[in-house]
Amino acid sequence: MLVGFDHADDAGVYRLTPSTALVQTVDFFTPIVDDPYTFGQIAATNSLSDVYAMGGRPLTSLALVCFPEKGDLEVLERILAGGLSKMMEAGCTIIGGHSIRDDETKFGYSVTGMIDPAKVLTNGGAEPGDRLILTKALGTGVISTAIKKGVAKQAWIDAAVASMTTLNKTAAEVIIGDHVGSASPVRAERGSALRTIARTAPSGPAWSVRALTDITGFGLIGHAREMALASKVSLTLHANRIPLLEGALECARAGHIPGGLKANREFAECVVEYEDGLDDDLKTLLFDPQTAGGLLISVSSKDADGLNDALRLAGVPAVEIGGVLPLGKPLITVAA
Repeated sequence: MLVGFDHADDAGVYRLTPSTALVQTVDFFTPIVDDPYTFGQIAATNSLSDVYAMGGRPLTSLALVCFPEKGDLEVLERILAGGLSKMMEAGCTIIGGHSIRDDETKFGYSVTGMIDPAKVLTNGGAEPGDRLILTKALGTGVISTAIKKGVAKQAWIDAAVASMTTLNKTAAEVIIGDHVGSASPVRAERGSALRTIARTAPSGPAWSVRALTDITGFGLIGHAREMALASKVSLTLHANRIPLLEGALECARAGHIPGGLKANREFAECVVEYEDGLDDDLKTLLFDPQTAGGLLISVSSKDADGLNDALRLAGVPAVEIGGVLPLGKPLITVAA
């Protein structure tokens, strides 16, 4: 076993040979949107995410289904079809699964991937001076709560669904230097100057990525805390740089707060120190539990601009949101 649950990592890693290891994870949950096909897509996207967060490539999956005995089987068919669509997009083969009768619908997958043991990316390893990049906006938790209450605007729903059905596949491929076309330098415009971005490294990942995790149920602060503890460093987050989904602030202000957010805040806020003057609702969203959230990347300062540009050129809305400091108190500082 190369990676277990010692540091609350995203998936387990088990070495088979000197050059091959398995990445294994499992996740399933209750519906968070009304459309069954979309729910299936979200569940698959979320289940696949932990493999990408280790730098792995998904290979096979097993479906986990809980469904009412007298439920409409057409609904179940649509859920399974939605999940299949995302598994196909990921190049991951569904090889079976298991179903049970349950009063409440639940759906997800156990996913197995492959990785080179020498290229495993964990949530530990961040070093002082690194910069932090986030690949998706926050807010799926509060928007999902507003959906359940029947008060979410369609634009909010559309933004949340688009985020939750976007695989972290492209982001992971860019990070490990395996994105299509990444062997060629790219000329990117920054200000008025053109500069060349090298996007490959023959002997390994294209960038000095030191730590990687995905932002899911524990929210940004919860997963940042895990990265800081595993790496024995402190982190600074710049609140006003953190991207938010359309409607997220409105949901927080209206009190559409999921139970998971409250639990996250009660557990992790003790390690956080805020700069004076930060908006209270913005603070709240830092603890919002995400479904199929983005990747949080700790990358060396010398590679941060190049990686950020490469992600954005590949269509990933990456944003630099903070940096890594030597271990001290507080563990996490949230600045403006």
